[in-house]
Amino acid sequence: MASRIRLDLDTQNPDLQDGLQARIHDPLWMLGRQWQFGEFNGADAGSPAAAQVIIDTAAVTRYQPGPRKGTFPARPYATDSLALETLVEAEPVTDGSRPNWRLAAESGRHLLRMLETARLGPSRAQWLGSTYALAAPTAEQAKQIDAASLSFIRVLAGRTIDGLRFASRVRGLQASNTLNDVFRDPPLDQVPEVDRPKVLGVVTSWLTWLDTLFQQGSAPSAWIPERMEYALSIAGNPAGGEVVLTAPEYLDGRLDWFSFTTSSGNGLGATESRTSLTDAFLPAPVAFRGMPSTRLWEFEDGTVNFASVQAAPQDLARLLLVKFALEYSNDWFLLPFELAVGTLSQIRALVVTNTFGERFLIPHTSEVDGPTSPWRMFSLTNDAQKLFFLPPVLGPLLESQPIEDLSLLRDEMANVAWAVERVVESATGRPLDRHEAYHETLAEQPTSPDAAADGAPLVYRLGTTVPDYWIPLLPVKDGSTLRLKRGVLPAFGEGGIQGLQLPKGRLLEPNRELLLYEEEVPREGARVTRSYQYARWIDGTTHLWIGRRKEPGRGEGSSGLEFDVVEQREERNS
Repeated sequence: MASRIRLDLDTQNPDLQDGLQARIHDPLWMLGRQWQFGEFNGADAGSPAAAQVIIDTAAVTRYQPGPRKGTFPARPYATDSLALETLVEAEPVTDGSRPNWRLAAESGRHLLRMLETARLGPSRAQWLGSTYALAAPTAEQAKQIDAASLSFIRVLAGRTIDGLRFASRVRGLQASNTLNDVFRDPPLDQVPEVDRPKVLGVVTSWLTWLDTLFQQGSAPSAWIPERMEYALSIAGNPAGGEVVLTAPEYLDGRLDWFSFTTSSGNGLGATESRTSLTDAFLPAPVAFRGMPSTRLWEFEDGTVNFASVQAAPQDLARLLLVKFALEYSNDWFLLPFELAVGTLSQIRALVVTNTFGERFLIPHTSEVDGPTSPWRMFSLTNDAQKLFFLPPVLGPLLESQPIEDLSLLRDEMANVAWAVERVVESATGRPLDRHEAYHETLAEQPTSPDAAADGAPLVYRLGTTVPDYWIPLLPVKDGSTLRLKRGVLPAFGEGGIQGLQLPKGRLLEPNRELLLYEEEVPREGARVTRSYQYARWIDGTTHLWIGRRKEPGRGEGSSGLEFDVVEQREERNS
């Protein structure tokens, strides 16, 4: 059984006031204090004075979305053009089955502004009289749109053009190399021949603006709906052969070197992109705010107090941090070396020269402590080439409020797992609180005449009603495992069942069957969100995309689902 011993120094007198004053007496006393602190002891050791290093680097050149053993093919990846999080998370902003009315209106207005600025093309009245005018939603569409979005759409309908519909038409003509056919459609058929090349230039510039407004991913996606998380693999080709790094569970929106493990099996076809770097530099002592001074009577930074760090006896991480800061911080040196982002590096040789002119070849930690050494900082799991991975990942970024917020929880009273759509993306791309929308819908429903005429104080119900944003997850057998299948509940209205309560967000995959793994809905639950991300990459470009996150939930929930119950009649104001 493993054990450990730690010695802690203590004082006989709990009052440290006299010791902290560091009073000075006669010169002999000062010599005695120097002797007590070991300042008269010589050490036959030098400090690092110079260092030379040889490093081989190989760029990451391949990316595979999805599980390592999946069927999705790998594709080229240039780390200097796009961050890894952006590449993995980016998804289409618009869905063919759910039009984004706000984006359609804003993109259409931008096209009209560009044409008016260039004094080209049809007039606004001609555009609004064509098939490209933003049309009001049909009666069937209006039933699926919330009140705020419906008001927005009705205000803009007929007052601008549908930019998404026009963009779809232009993209189709570009794909078939028949872009000039756009002038066969009204109102562009009214454009004079002499102006058509200029109009095409404006339309092409507008389409480029629209296509680069968002970073939109392409199929296949790295998102695994059954796990509610991402999975991906990347590969580079260092001198020891191709290395595949896999992140099997990416869910919190932050990737780093410790998110990856070295994967065996077939490679991803990474190309050779190796560079050998040699450099010489001066080692610098590690310094940070609040570190102890090397001399007794030297004043230290008073804004940092490591003694105030609260650490329990079993809190080894904090104890290690404090011990390093207070006892070993002045024994470390820094050898700064710049590496390209998105590279796998291997130190071929590191030679340090001390102040006595002695040269030392510094070995890898695994050669000193053995392959089972507990020191694994910056080491990849299952890595046999002793590589250092500098991932092409983002630093700080801007994140919007969730445009979709899903809670996965268990209801022990009803013995059912639920997926609760707390927030979904509205028809105008804004967050829609489904709890508020549900109660607004209830308030608008008229009271049943039969129920109003019946004065009985109690009401019998075969089953209680569950809010329409609560989606059941039903257990089903899938081979030898148990899955949670997304189910549906009937939507009741006047005259009985009026349909089914289907999910309105994208996370629950309403257009396909969804079988969640049972362990993805633990007792504490889980929260899955979609939100806009905005960040700048190393080449100066900015990127806007939609990403997904998963985090622990807030415990169990109660849907209020009961069967065969008698309830007190609710009094409703007419």
